[in-house]
Amino acid sequence: MTRTTPAVPLWLAHALRAQRGPVPWSAVVRGLLGGGPLLAAAVLAGRPTLGVVAAVGAMFAGINDRPGSRRASVSRIGTPALAGATGLLVGTSAGDHLPAVLLTLVLTGCGLVAGAVSALGPVGSAVGIQLLVGTAVGAGMPLPDPGWQRALALLAGAAWLLLLRLALPTPGSLAGDSRRDFRFDGERHAVAGVYEAVAALLDATGTPTALARRAALTAALDHAQDALAGPRLRRYAGSAAERRLHARYAAALPLAEAATALAWAGETVPARASEGPRRLAAAVRGGTPAGPLPAPSRSAPALRALDEALLRAAVAFDRADGGDLHTRRRSRTALARTLLGTRGQEYGLRVALCFGASAAVAQALYQARWYGQHEHWYWLPVTAVFLVKPDLGPLASRVLNRAAGTVLGALLFAGFAAVLPHPGGLIALVAVSGALIPVAARHFAAQTTVVTVLVLALVMAGGEPQASVARIGETLLACAIVLVVGHLPMPVRRGGALRSRLTEAGHAAHAYLTHVLDGTGDRAVRWTLRREAYRTLAEARGAIALASAELPALARHADGADDFAALLELLVDTTTACAVQLDDTGRLDARHAERLAELRDALDRRREHLGVRLPELPVGG
Repeated sequence: MTRTTPAVPLWLAHALRAQRGPVPWSAVVRGLLGGGPLLAAAVLAGRPTLGVVAAVGAMFAGINDRPGSRRASVSRIGTPALAGATGLLVGTSAGDHLPAVLLTLVLTGCGLVAGAVSALGPVGSAVGIQLLVGTAVGAGMPLPDPGWQRALALLAGAAWLLLLRLALPTPGSLAGDSRRDFRFDGERHAVAGVYEAVAALLDATGTPTALARRAALTAALDHAQDALAGPRLRRYAGSAAERRLHARYAAALPLAEAATALAWAGETVPARASEGPRRLAAAVRGGTPAGPLPAPSRSAPALRALDEALLRAAVAFDRADGGDLHTRRRSRTALARTLLGTRGQEYGLRVALCFGASAAVAQALYQARWYGQHEHWYWLPVTAVFLVKPDLGPLASRVLNRAAGTVLGALLFAGFAAVLPHPGGLIALVAVSGALIPVAARHFAAQTTVVTVLVLALVMAGGEPQASVARIGETLLACAIVLVVGHLPMPVRRGGALRSRLTEAGHAAHAYLTHVLDGTGDRAVRWTLRREAYRTLAEARGAIALASAELPALARHADGADDFAALLELLVDTTTACAVQLDDTGRLDARHAERLAELRDALDRRREHLGVRLPELPVGG
C-alpha cells in the first residue's frame, strides 16, 4: 500500500510562494538613485534627520513603483505620499500634545479611516498604509525637526523618485521608430500585452488551458486600461502618439470578445488565427504600421467576428484619432458606499483593532521605560500595519514572512554596522537597499529583509544607536498581537467583504447580460459593461484566493465562494459568446439559451448559501 503525502496547507503554500519574472532594471536604477543620494545631501547640509525622513519617502515611493505607465505612477506614488505627509502632521501634533491614552485613541481612529480607504483598491491600500505609518512615526519618532518640515521632507523624497520615474527612459524605449515617444513606453507595452494575450487565448482554444488564458487576457486588459486612464492635465489625449495608443487599445476589444467566444465554444481554430494579433502586438511595441495580416477564416460566427475585428484594427493602426477606453468612473456615491459599506467596515475594524492594540501595548511598554535608550515605540504599530492589511495577503503568511525577514534583516544589518564606516557606509547601504527593493518585492520575506536593513541604516544615520535586537523583539511582539487580535470575533459578520465583492461582480454580470439580450446594438456600451464585469470578477477572484489562504478559522468564511465566482465567470463568458452570435445571426441558438438557463439555475441554488444578493437574471430564447 502506498502512502500519500498530505498536501501543503494553503496558508503555508502562500507563505512560500514567490513571483517570477525578469529583473526590473529601470526600477533598480531608480532605487539606487533614490534614498541614498537624498540622505547624503542632507548629511552634507548638516540636516541628517530630515534626510532620514526624505529617504523614507523615497523608500515608500520605491515600494509603490510598480510596472506600468508613467502617468499611472503619478497616482500610484504621489497619492500615498500625500497621505503619509498628512499622517506625519497629525501624528506629530498628537504626539506633542496628547497623553498616552488619548494618543492611542487617535491612532485607533486613524486605523479605522485607513482601513476603510483600503477598500477602494490598490492605491487606496497604499494610502492607508502610508497614512498610518506617517501617523505613528510622527507621534513616536524622536526627531528635532518640526512636523511641517518632516512632512515636506517626506514629500520631497517621494517627489524625487517620481521625477526619476517620469524622466528616465526604460531600456529599449529609445530604439526604433518609437524613440520620440519614450514617455509612453509603459502604455505601449501594456497595449501590446493585450494583443499577445488575445493570441495566446486563440492558441489555447479547445484545450484545458483556455480558461487560464482568458483570465490572463482579462489581466492584460485591466493593466492596459489603468495604464492609459491615469491622471492627465487635459481630459482627452493631447498628442498624436497618445491618441494612436488609445485607438489601438480600443481596436483590441472586439478581438478579445471574438477570442473569448471561440474559447467558450471549445473548438480548436486554425493556427494562423493567432498570427494577426501577434503581428499587431509587434506593431504596437515598435510604433510601426500593422503590415499584412493573415488570410481570413470565416467558417463560424466567432471566426467571422475575429476577422472583422482584425480588419478594423488594421484601419485603426494607421490613424491617430483616439478611441474610447471603455472605463466607468465610480461616482462619489459609489465611493462612499464602498467606504461605509460592508467591505469598508470589515477592513476598517480589523485594521483599527490591530493598530490600536499594538499602539496601546507600545505605549504601555514605553511609559514603563522598557525600551531603555531605544525610544522606538512607533515600530510596534508600524509593523502591525504591514501585517494586518487584509488586501495585502493572508494574515498567517504575512506574519511568518515578516518575522523571518525581520530576523534575517536585523542580523545582516548588525554585521554591516560593525564593519562599515559611518556615515558613508550607512549611506551606501541605504542606496544599495533601495536598489534591491524592486527585486525583493517578489516575496514578502525578501522585501522585509531589505526594508529592515534600510530602516535600521536610516535610524543609525540619524544619530541613534544600533537597534537590531530591539527591532527583532518588537516585530515578534507585533506578530503575536496581530495573530491574536486578527482572529478575535468581530462586531461585523466575517466574510462580509468577500460577499460584497461577489455581489458587485454579480451585478456587473447582470448588467452585461441584460444589455446583450436587449439587442440594442450599442457596442461601445457593451464593451464597457463587459470590461466592468470581467474586472470585478478578477477582483473577487483575488479576494477569494487571499481569504482561502488564511488559517482555517478565517478561511472557512470563503467556503463555496470560489465555485460561485467560477459560475459568474462562465456566465460572463457565455454572455460574450451570445453577443457575438447575435451580431452574426440576430438570434441565439439552442446551445446558448440552454447554457444561460443552466447557469441561472446554478447561481440561484448557490447564492442563498453564500448570502449574495443578485437581481433576477434574464434568459434569452
